Amino acid sequence: MDDEIKQWIHRYINAYQLVTRRIDARIRESMDVGLTSEQFQILRLIDAQPRCTSTYLAEVFCVGKSSITAIINRLAEAGVIERTRDEHDRRLVYLTITEYGRGLYETAEQKVLEVISPYLMNFDKDKIEQLIHMFERLAELMQEPGGRNE
Repeated sequence: MDDEIKQWIHRYINAYQLVTRRIDARIRESMDVGLTSEQFQILRLIDAQPRCTSTYLAEVFCVGKSSITAIINRLAEAGVIERTRDEHDRRLVYLTITEYGRGLYETAEQKVLEVISPYLMNFDKDKIEQLIHMFERLAELMQEPGGRNE
């Protein structure tokens, strides 16, 4: 592997770790609504995915279904989400946010926006768009075998 590529990789890893750790820490500090940042991410996915299942969440988070089930159980017991069985296939269980959970989620989302926006506002709009576009492209590549579009 070329030295320049190694340097890019090291720079990426260093920046990624610093940004994600600090943002996660600041979100945790501001999250006074009773949700962890992981629970917030799960609620975000449930909100965005009609007919969301725990299998879908496990795939997105790249964890075992038992890990997601434990979090889902806690959220359900707290009245934040509810489970609904499919009318045609009782094996399928869909997750939705309750009215109570919606309030928590919206408050938490506002806190996250307040944490992240001051950092993004240090850049011009075109640079923000470029950063997000490149990160989305990287996310697309991560979903492809070998990291490349076939």
